[in-house]
Amino acid sequence: MTRQNLRIKRVYEPPDAADGVRVLVDRLWPRGLSRERAKIDLWLKEIAPSDALRREFHRDPSAWGRLQESLLCRTGRGPAQSALRALLDD
Repeated sequence: MTRQNLRIKRVYEPPDAADGVRVLVDRLWPRGLSRERAKIDLWLKEIAPSDALRREFHRDPSAWGRLQESLLCRTGRGPAQSALRALLDD
């Protein structure tokens, strides 16, 4: 398997030829952004943080450790695990 670099970019930033595969990790589609303009190759809602978890982090950014633990637990189960496997196998 070839190791790929991972870069994080806001979905509202314009797509660039150097982006490679563009993956959206969010439960909701970004407001006011068409699918054509976003140029998203894969939408992984399954691994996005829950609303409650996201709100907790926004309320208390020092909760980053708890957010990471929760996300790791989520990705080890059911649909999230399948979504991650599909991403990594490509």
